Amino acid sequence: MIFNSFEFIFLFLPIVWVFYYVLGRIHIPFAKTWLLVASLFFYGYWNPSYLPLILISMLLNYVIGAFLGRNRSGLYRKAILTIGILFNVFLLGYYKYYDFFVENINLVFGEDLILKNILLPLAISFYTFQQIAYLVDSYRLETKEYNFLNYGLFVSFFPQLIAGPIVHHRQVMSQFSSKETYRIFHENISKGLLIFAIGLFKKVAIADTFAKWANQGYGNVESLTFVDSWLTTMAYTLQLYFDFSGYSDMAIGLALLFNIRLPINFNSPYKALDIQDFWRRWHITLSHFLTTYIYIPLGGNRKGPTRTYIHILIIFFISGIWHGAGWTFLIWGAMHGFASVICRYWKLSGYQMNKVSAWIVTYMFVHLSWVFFRALTLADAVIVLKAMFGFNGFFLPSGFVRLFPTMNENWILTLPFTTPTWEIIVTMVVGLILVFFTKNSVEIMEQKLRDTRMAIFVAVLLFYSVMQLQQVSEFLYFNF
Repeated sequence: MIFNSFEFIFLFLPIVWVFYYVLGRIHIPFAKTWLLVASLFFYGYWNPSYLPLILISMLLNYVIGAFLGRNRSGLYRKAILTIGILFNVFLLGYYKYYDFFVENINLVFGEDLILKNILLPLAISFYTFQQIAYLVDSYRLETKEYNFLNYGLFVSFFPQLIAGPIVHHRQVMSQFSSKETYRIFHENISKGLLIFAIGLFKKVAIADTFAKWANQGYGNVESLTFVDSWLTTMAYTLQLYFDFSGYSDMAIGLALLFNIRLPINFNSPYKALDIQDFWRRWHITLSHFLTTYIYIPLGGNRKGPTRTYIHILIIFFISGIWHGAGWTFLIWGAMHGFASVICRYWKLSGYQMNKVSAWIVTYMFVHLSWVFFRALTLADAVIVLKAMFGFNGFFLPSGFVRLFPTMNENWILTLPFTTPTWEIIVTMVVGLILVFFTKNSVEIMEQKLRDTRMAIFVAVLLFYSVMQLQQVSEFLYFNF
């Protein structure tokens, strides 16, 4: 079950919402239990075999966290914390990276080890990081409560379970304890419906449109030349933005319907003026986790420039491998790591660009790095990049013949798209305008204005989006 489906919007969500508030009036633990069961059902709907894994992970981490938080001077606290972290890392490593490591062992050492073709459990990257943070904070004596219902909802709350945001226990567990959370607040419903409608529209109307062209291009990398390679990569750059930010919007909106405020995960990242600024705007909760639980414990910027640069490279290496088990993701992470090191050195040396130049350099770097993020193999990524820099020729779309009848036919090539080139270009221009020059969804949500025009705006977005649900597609970050 996914947010952009009929069964979620017209069955699951209204049923869970109504009983949540009805039970909240009767007895709050009933409402919590109902929401926890509903969240686990939502998760298990994908594949019931996922449920035992998340339940075992949830129970074990809760027990370890409660022990660490309640036994403030125990002799074995550090050992138990280490066991808890290793359990989570092993779980993530086995299910997500086992085949990747075996493939490379076979390649390097000429072995013939058998791949297990393990099915990646949904959301394991997200709930594993959340629980590691909980264990570390319990060891630091920063956790304040040990209620299993609250903890279970912190891990499995369905709006953010599958693809984030990565939630910190301090941000939500106290909300699950508050009596006010189980009363209807019309402002939260209004804001929730608004940002959910925007997020749903981003996904089904915008991201899925760009997805068609990105898939067609990346599915025919051998045939790409200069023009179509840029159209292909631009389509993916916009698809990824609207897909992931759309999911994050829907997660925030759905949570508000239950009076839960989730952290913001996007803040117009393609408006960033340097790569550090980009990571303060893109997948904000992942950046916060890596900074708080890896970068700072390693020493942060307190141990001199060289160590600082090494720490930056480490966290981006982890970011790369967190996103996927493949060399393409490692290279993507390394690119961002080295770019961040260069950016930091540039700033400390007193250099600076004007805003337009800084924005162009940042956006183009991010755009090129997405090639490794999207390509299935390193070879495909290299082919796409060669095409983008003209090594495969500068052929033009066949439609140019109508504009320039005398053009040499050797310059004409049929592009790998089923949509006319002019339509692709116009759509991309509209997408870029939305990204660069309009308010983001959170800014719109926080506006005080709530009138008939806004209600019509939400209704139109929802109506159009629902009409597109015949072709349901998953979110990109479900794969990570």
